[in-house]
Amino acid sequence: MAVDLGDLNAFLAVARARGFREAARVTGGSASGLSEAVRRLEARLGLRLLHRTTRSLRPTEAGQRLLDRLGPALGEVAAALDAVGSLRDTPTGTLRLNVPVSAARLVLPQIVPPFIAVHPGIRVEVTAEDSFVDVLGAGCDAGIRYDERLEQDMIAVPIGPRRQRFAAAAAPAYLRRHGAPAHPRDLMAHACLRGRFPSGAMPPWEFEREGEVVRVDPTGPLLVSLGGAVDLAVEAAIAGTGIIYLFEDWLRPHLDRGTLEPVLEPWWQPFPGPFLYYPGRRLVPGPLRAFIDFVKAAA
Repeated sequence: MAVDLGDLNAFLAVARARGFREAARVTGGSASGLSEAVRRLEARLGLRLLHRTTRSLRPTEAGQRLLDRLGPALGEVAAALDAVGSLRDTPTGTLRLNVPVSAARLVLPQIVPPFIAVHPGIRVEVTAEDSFVDVLGAGCDAGIRYDERLEQDMIAVPIGPRRQRFAAAAAPAYLRRHGAPAHPRDLMAHACLRGRFPSGAMPPWEFEREGEVVRVDPTGPLLVSLGGAVDLAVEAAIAGTGIIYLFEDWLRPHLDRGTLEPVLEPWWQPFPGPFLYYPGRRLVPGPLRAFIDFVKAAA
């Protein structure tokens, strides 16, 4: 039997206060509104719940039975609503992110640990993949992508470094054997270590200098899936197998150690940093709202 929760609360308030006026004072409502709610409830149940006289009000037998069971039940409902409301005021729960492998490696390590330290009640789940996915369809709250791969009608918030570069590099031993290319087109004569997206697309290597953009599609002895297999290409480059083209930040530790050397550095092309994106502005889940605020504060 469907019964309006407001009518049940009205009955509970009136029965406890032993009067409509006192119940109206306690609840902040009106005596006439409470009286109408009780009449609706009695009509719905087909039972009189309150004995009313000009001087007093008391529950009938049916009303008393309902009162005895209703108080604890509505108390549980209030407790449940308070528990949900606490997620708004003190965010707890799970934040699910879908990000490219590059963001999991280069962006999130500087953000997620301090975020968890500030919000210990939030559990962060990260799925790292380089395929283009529907964030909501994948069961995630938000994603990280670069501008050219953002979904339509999404809200985008800058996250991580705002300027990055693609870099080419090779091991000193490789460069001693084969020499260093002087121009991006020289790469066509070199062994290059390529990457391919899960979709099958193989992005060209793009270079830029003084407004001139050069795209090349070199070949080489190793082709890896962009994402989880990129570290294999890095290790192959360090071993002298060929020239690698990747995020500068990914290669930077090896460049600083000297296990890789820059190739065509004046041509390294800059590009804007990634964005955190999510659907809609209304009723953003508490964990996601806390993450958005944290990212904005760190910018």
